[in-house]
Amino acid sequence: QVQLVESGGGLVQAGGSLRLSCAASGRTFSTSNMGWYRQAPGKEREFVAFISWSGGLTAYADSVKGRFTISRDNAKNTVYLQMNSLKPEDTAIYYCNAGPVYYSERYPGPGPSWGQGTQVTVSS
Repeated sequence: QVQLVESGGGLVQAGGSLRLSCAASGRTFSTSNMGWYRQAPGKEREFVAFISWSGGLTAYADSVKGRFTISRDNAKNTVYLQMNSLKPEDTAIYYCNAGPVYYSERYPGPGPSWGQGTQVTVSS
């Protein structure tokens, strides 16, 4: 099972940017779909972004489309989430996920492996 470690969270003003990183251990990273999810206080964890193992397919939640970009570097076993034009409602703990399942008609379902999360706080 792959192990995941997120980094890059922090406090930023509305309109600002952050880039999250997720470093993965294990030989299966390059053949694993990867995703980002987030959980705000008092809310359920929700899908944010998905990238296929090759990087050829990406998907985003409607709330972040056009502002966030997911990418990966298989040589570094790392997946990234570039977040631009941040809003206070983006405040949450962001989790990296390995093995999400892509569906064409609904948001991807999470896979079995999660990181510990990184806090993102956007001030107004």
